[in-house]
Amino acid sequence: MLECSSREALIGLEVFYTDAPGIGGRLKRSPEDFQVEEISSYPERSEGGRFTIAKVTAQNWEMNRLVRELSKALRISRDAIGFAGTKDKRAITSQLMSFQAPVEQVMGIDVHQVKVEDAYPARKPLAIGDLVGNRFRILVTGVSLSGDDLSSSLERTSGALKELGGFPNFFGVQRFGAVRPVTHEVGKWIVRGDFERAAMTYAGNPVAQESEEAREARRTLDRERDFQRALDYFPRTLTFERMVIGYLARNPGDYVGAIQVLPPNLQMMFVHAYQSYLFNRMLSERIRRGLPLGRPLVGDVVLPADRLGLPDHDRGVPVTAGNLDLVERQVRNGRAFVSAVLFGSESVLCEGEMGEIERAVISSEGLENKDFVVPYLHQCSSKGNRREVLGRIIDLDHEVVGEDVRFSFSLNKGCYATSLLREFMKKDDLIDY
Repeated sequence: MLECSSREALIGLEVFYTDAPGIGGRLKRSPEDFQVEEISSYPERSEGGRFTIAKVTAQNWEMNRLVRELSKALRISRDAIGFAGTKDKRAITSQLMSFQAPVEQVMGIDVHQVKVEDAYPARKPLAIGDLVGNRFRILVTGVSLSGDDLSSSLERTSGALKELGGFPNFFGVQRFGAVRPVTHEVGKWIVRGDFERAAMTYAGNPVAQESEEAREARRTLDRERDFQRALDYFPRTLTFERMVIGYLARNPGDYVGAIQVLPPNLQMMFVHAYQSYLFNRMLSERIRRGLPLGRPLVGDVVLPADRLGLPDHDRGVPVTAGNLDLVERQVRNGRAFVSAVLFGSESVLCEGEMGEIERAVISSEGLENKDFVVPYLHQCSSKGNRREVLGRIIDLDHEVVGEDVRFSFSLNKGCYATSLLREFMKKDDLIDY
């Protein structure tokens, strides 16, 4: 175990599980370097169904902006477009999407760097979570090691992860905003009921990694609080921030309404990101204490596998002295997964040492279950659930290509490729890519 001293620690990524030297390098030098293909769960084909299912391949598209452009192209509501998982922006991604529109209209979509194919009719749309996993093919460019040192680092890290049976299942930087990781901070102020601070954390609050134009706009907004004037100087590329600012220009002081104008999935993401930050801190502490990730302890809560072999995040089974042997066998055979809490209004915490960790993190934030019931923003309320602490890796392979390393692997849905690759790279600041 190694401590992480970079900005990643600010989003709860406080440790590395492996101790081999990092290979360094860079992710996403170009979109072609980061290729993601969804392992889909296909809705049943049904002639005459009012939904169209299609494979959508996009390059350099953030999900909310992609949905907005597709809705404009089809002249349908954003809510009439469904997808199973949110993908990386600076990447080439392929995934299923559903549209409440005829097949021929969907196949006629003409949006820059977007390809639509294999469309068919269905009776049901896609919803978040309707996938099995993702296949990744990723090039890490400009690594800092070479020769035997590079080979040794790759093999040591691969060996440690193979022995572990996976990798620490941290929420990756994309969950919080890769360039501007503040999404969880917005969520924190929402659950505390400080909607003004939430809105200003989102629209103002400059960070060093942004362009100078964006930083100056946010600084000026923080200083002046003149929302009408801000519409003149805020970059057009900051679409959602401009939505917040425009609303406040028309409705001074209504910070709840300013958050409500944002897309529902973005509103949900604020609180989900805060829950993810808490989870990352809990997982970091479990690793720091040397507690196993792939073996249950008395007091843990495990998640049984569903029919696809994936963890059922809504069904936790407490581990007791009486069922420990059985649960150990289930975990060892891939039929159950050790978990940590994604804290919400109905969460039940572990007992034992993991329970101590969960309670300590929650207490440090001054949280109670009731905080996650947000009456004014129902999209932001969350009952909570649980998440596996160990991410399973399928068909991990790596190949040295000059000064680069190409990785290929598959992960279950909800697992982050960047959280696996950080164990190999150990960059000073992987968050900045």
